[in-house]
Amino acid sequence: MNLADFSNSPISILPPLMALGLAIITRRVLLSLGVGIILGAILLSNYSISSTVSYTFSSIKGVFIDDGAINTWNMSIVAFLILLGMTTALLTLSGGTRAFAEWAQTKIKSKRGAKLLAAFLGVFIFVDDYFNSLAVGSISRPVTDRFYVSRAKLAYILDSTAAPMCVLMPASSWGAYIITIIGGILVSHGVTEYSALGAYVRLIPMNFYAVFALLMVFAVVWFQLDVGPMRNHENEASRGNGFDDKAVNAESKDLNEELNITESETGKVSDLIFPIITLIVATVFFMIYTGVQALVADGKEINILGAFENTDVGASLCYGGLIGLGAALITVFRQDISAKDIGMTMWIGAKSMFGAILILFFAWTIGSVIGDMKTGSYLSSLAQGSIGIHWIPVILFLLSGLMAFSTGTSWGTFGIMLPIAGDMAGATDIALILPMLGAVLAGSVFGDHCSPISDTTILSSTGARCSHIDHVATQLPYALSVAGVSAIGYIALGFTGSVLMAFAASTAAFILVCGALMIMSKKRAVTA
Repeated sequence: MNLADFSNSPISILPPLMALGLAIITRRVLLSLGVGIILGAILLSNYSISSTVSYTFSSIKGVFIDDGAINTWNMSIVAFLILLGMTTALLTLSGGTRAFAEWAQTKIKSKRGAKLLAAFLGVFIFVDDYFNSLAVGSISRPVTDRFYVSRAKLAYILDSTAAPMCVLMPASSWGAYIITIIGGILVSHGVTEYSALGAYVRLIPMNFYAVFALLMVFAVVWFQLDVGPMRNHENEASRGNGFDDKAVNAESKDLNEELNITESETGKVSDLIFPIITLIVATVFFMIYTGVQALVADGKEINILGAFENTDVGASLCYGGLIGLGAALITVFRQDISAKDIGMTMWIGAKSMFGAILILFFAWTIGSVIGDMKTGSYLSSLAQGSIGIHWIPVILFLLSGLMAFSTGTSWGTFGIMLPIAGDMAGATDIALILPMLGAVLAGSVFGDHCSPISDTTILSSTGARCSHIDHVATQLPYALSVAGVSAIGYIALGFTGSVLMAFAASTAAFILVCGALMIMSKKRAVTA
């Protein structure tokens, strides 16, 4: 099929803008994504009905089949979601979730403490953002629910610790991917002062959005900075509302039944901790194992960083999920729970993930459409005009944010914008290559953070069992605040060339923003 070429046309941004706009206005995610998909198909098919139908079918098929074979990446994520849903349900059946919540009440004495638990877990589990959001959500949700922390607040904590931590840590799936891209950029521009890993480490303090997004989480938790829609959700939570598990998003309530699972009275804290620790350890082990296998197959030197760089994340999540499920089964078999109850619980757990999976299918499909529309190519061309060199870092930050927001993928934005940033540095001042790369990393995480069609955002909603659109709406004020702080830092970085000066400028702006948020939330009805 010959597709229309929109690589140099602003028309390329219409499908994502339509989907995003409708999602915000109607709060119906599937409808909005579907309209974006159909609009893109019509434009790409030159308004031919038969071609539109054929292209739409092909795009949907691509979610499941890639190059004549099963799309292992997509299907492994779906499999992991189902496995985690089963495991989470078994943790409830075993009584481990109840026992942990009761134990936490003796150790955690306040709402603030419950939120800090989620935040610290989000910081420490950084190997992969999907895994982070879902695993931390499973552990934290019983405790935050017990202290009447809104699901929207939990989803914000999950989302604002997952991607920022992953992008800052070299020993993560994100870090390995980024290091690979940076290595190629350094070679192509003849930069030999530092290795790809060395460049990555130098970029950490320049990734202002990731750093200050993490700091904002702890500021919001400690000072209870509830502004905008978040205040309403916290007030509702304080009245005991919003804690049912009928759906993981507002639109799929009819797709899931309430998790009506009878909890065992003999459950122990270890019945929760053992499966979760097993899941984490097994997942990390298989990430290293599959990475080492790839290194051996390519005849490369074996090392931990190389293993993470070449790991099969999807397969590792599935293997880890299976072993975690096995550990959860051990905890219920130990209590002589009937096979019928176990089977029914596993089905309920799997079914609880169907809403999130459906949204992911739509998000992946529109991602394919956006790729064919060449939305990223058009947006990247905007950065290559006549721009003053000092403004390039902040422009790259904003443009990367817009691209990630429109496409719903930070990784795709990394792949497009990092080489462009390298080329711009090579054409202007190679000394600015790290600030430019740092601006792209930060902007990509920012845009992905805000986007309703981002899979990371969707899975954070899933981990918290929160309405997806509620999560997007409540997170946006904090994300935009941190983006403003980051933009000030990149302006300072472009004009001074000093990371220290830029970081100081961002820190000062961050303190002012927190002060403003504190004043705005001063009249809140809920106290920590």
